[in-house]
Amino acid sequence: MIISGIVFIFGLVIGSFLNVVIDRLPRGENIVWKPSHCDHCKKPLRWYELIPVISFLFLGGKCARCKKRLSYQYPLIELVSGISFVLLYSQAADSVGLISLIFLFCLFLVLFVIDLKEQILPDELLISLLFFCIIYVIRLPQADRIIHLMSGLGAGSGFLFLWLVTRGRGLGFGDVKLSVLLGALLGYPNIIIALYAAFLTGALVGVILIMSRKAKMRSRIAFGPFLILGTLIAFRWGGSLWEIWLRLLV
Repeated sequence: MIISGIVFIFGLVIGSFLNVVIDRLPRGENIVWKPSHCDHCKKPLRWYELIPVISFLFLGGKCARCKKRLSYQYPLIELVSGISFVLLYSQAADSVGLISLIFLFCLFLVLFVIDLKEQILPDELLISLLFFCIIYVIRLPQADRIIHLMSGLGAGSGFLFLWLVTRGRGLGFGDVKLSVLLGALLGYPNIIIALYAAFLTGALVGVILIMSRKAKMRSRIAFGPFLILGTLIAFRWGGSLWEIWLRLLV
């Protein structure tokens, strides 16, 4: 219980840093050396304004100086990170596995939120994911290695075709690059599960937004978050879902 509490607090702290990455990376700002500041008045935050979740609650979700409301993104990302770190700690087989899962989770969370907010998938994050995929695939047996590489090429080719056909209006080229990496990471058949879940959830959300008049038929919706969501579903339930799918087809 004590260790889980420590892991949770560590996750909150990392979540606070992920908020910095989410806010600054798309703007090209320094992530490490630039002091944290209010989004509105730009004044540096004091130490008691930087405590994950607690500072947000203590200040009533407002800046201590200008009194303008702060985004709920900050405590939400911190809580998601804290809870996820505890879950990953309980699932990891060893320290190497835990570090790998945490690194992958952080990449996915930052990519998810940045694409949702800005509709971009920064190359810096995709390159980090590429290095992770290379290390992961190299450690696989040769037969599995080929399957994972072919899965990446297959997924990337399909998305490249969609990108060319829609001339970049249906999805961005970042989605093409992300699909290659996710295919190499998941392999077959998990990449099929991930893509099916991504398109299904993407279509469902699109219909809901159109019906609620928050989007139009030609509105562009970030697809990266759905790819990441589909990947998480495939990671957790891919094998079981594939077996159910095959039984339904027979």
